[in-house]
Amino acid sequence: MDYFTSALKKFADFNGRARRKEYWMFMLYYLIFLFGFAVIDVIADTSFFTQLFSLALLVPTLSIGARRLHDTSRSGWWQLICIIPFIGVPILVVLFLLDSHDANDYGMNPKAIED
Repeated sequence: MDYFTSALKKFADFNGRARRKEYWMFMLYYLIFLFGFAVIDVIADTSFFTQLFSLALLVPTLSIGARRLHDTSRSGWWQLICIIPFIGVPILVVLFLLDSHDANDYGMNPKAIED
């Protein structure tokens, strides 16, 4: 849960780098909460709660995605590749799965700093 709250604390921080574990743990909690709100929406016969949750976490999701791409030496603008039908999202997932690079234009390697 620390990864989720730390990403929320860095709400609109598009600078720096995010480790692979930090990004995927954030996405895990995001999907768990989204599923919970979807269940509530099914019971209430609406889509209000999932839409509100997704809208509320849009900026933190984009910012942690940009920091994750910075960790692989890519610009955060690479997130726009998901606009391309059929191949955009798989390419973006592969980019998110790549390992960290050493120090780059976006800062020091977070693995080296934590170890």
